[in-house]
Amino acid sequence: MELIVVGIVVAALSVGITIFVVRKINRAKIEIFIEQAKAKAKVIEHEAEVVLKDAQIKAKRDYDREFKAARREYDDMYSKIERKEKELNHHLESELRAIKSEKEEIVEKNKKITTIKEGLKRQQKTYDEKITKVIKVLENASGLTLDEAKSLMIEKVKEDSRSQIASIFRKKYKLAEQDSKNEINNMLSNAVTRYAGEFAAERLINNIPINDDETKGKIIGKEGRNIKALEMLLGVDIIIDDTPNTITISSFNLYRRAIATKTIKALLEDGRIQPARIEEIYNKTKKEFDQNIQKEGEDVVLELGIKSMHPELIRLVGRLRYRASYGQNALAHTLEVAHLAGLLAAQMGGDAILARRAGLLHDIGKALTHDMPGSHVDLGADICRRYDEPDTVINGIYAHHGHEEPINIESSAVCAADALSAARPGARRDVLESFLKRVEEVENISTSKTGVINAFAINAGREVRVIVKADLVNDDESILLATEIAKDIEEKVQYPGEIKVNVIRELRAQSYAR
Repeated sequence: MELIVVGIVVAALSVGITIFVVRKINRAKIEIFIEQAKAKAKVIEHEAEVVLKDAQIKAKRDYDREFKAARREYDDMYSKIERKEKELNHHLESELRAIKSEKEEIVEKNKKITTIKEGLKRQQKTYDEKITKVIKVLENASGLTLDEAKSLMIEKVKEDSRSQIASIFRKKYKLAEQDSKNEINNMLSNAVTRYAGEFAAERLINNIPINDDETKGKIIGKEGRNIKALEMLLGVDIIIDDTPNTITISSFNLYRRAIATKTIKALLEDGRIQPARIEEIYNKTKKEFDQNIQKEGEDVVLELGIKSMHPELIRLVGRLRYRASYGQNALAHTLEVAHLAGLLAAQMGGDAILARRAGLLHDIGKALTHDMPGSHVDLGADICRRYDEPDTVINGIYAHHGHEEPINIESSAVCAADALSAARPGARRDVLESFLKRVEEVENISTSKTGVINAFAINAGREVRVIVKADLVNDDESILLATEIAKDIEEKVQYPGEIKVNVIRELRAQSYAR
């Protein structure tokens, strides 16, 4: 037991000694490592000091070089600035000397101007005094005051000026009238001779020839049922009287009258005249007419060289065939206006195709007046706007009746062509009452002028002769009077074409030998 205890003690001591020795050895190694590290640190520190010194030397050397270069540049710039400053100072001194010299000259001139002004004031005062004395002498000599003399002189100048202005106006107006008349006549004659359209006078009745009077009985029918059905369906008046072998169809609507004529002719050829057959033939005829209207509109558009027009407008163009105004067929008038407008626009340097388009559509509203309320101008403008027609077309519709001023050559050409087509002899049958009213208005406007004795409208109202008092109106003033009367007629009277105003001044001297 004791041996075991001793062994344990010895072992413990051995372990303790071993641990102590190991620690000593480790401590010694650590001290060695520390010493080695310190030595390396000293070496690194020494190397760093050497590198630092080298860097400092290099940096100082570079700094010295850059500093010297910057210094040289600074010295050069400073020298240049000094030179510029000297030049500027010299220039400023020169300018100041010049300004000072000019100022002295201005002061001297102002003194001279002041002296001259004072002299002028003295001269003006002397002049006013002399003028006052002269005016007093003239007043005493003439017996008139200054204001009276001024008024007399102004009236005299006005009278002389009016006479002179009237004489100049007469010469210039005559020259301008001759030149413009020659040019316009040339244009119109060229346009009219290049287009020779046919004229068709429309009537309010159509006569249908029949073989015998028995056919009249068939048209009338039992108890008049056939003729009642025809009139109700066709919308026309069918006149069957004692006129032999003739049936008369009356209606102001050309479209309905044409359908009625063709329907009755078809019934007469068929022989079966009864209400059911009448309606069948009417529907067939109306369908054919609608197709023909569309085709006729397309033919007209093709003939005029117009492209891309809305089908509804084309249909309305074809429908103008069955519309008349003052006895003139609307489609014939429209075609004539379109051709003439195109020719006039081409001669004036405008767009001939656009002018023909505006001329074709200028009366398009007449195709709607039987179906819709309102004037053909407003109806035509509305439907053309709806189908995006150009502004020139819209303006042509309004301008040809004076609702607007023409905006370009094409619109003006349409207005001129419309007047040509409507005003030429035989083109239209005017209403007697409107003709008499227009003539009366023209004569009243003429006789309302000062110095007019009498006025007579002649040549179907297209010319008015105005007789004036020779002692109140001289030759030059008669030109002004004719212009004034023509202007008043333009503003107050609606008329086709133009009205020529002739002012006649005649002086008659009478004496008797006894």
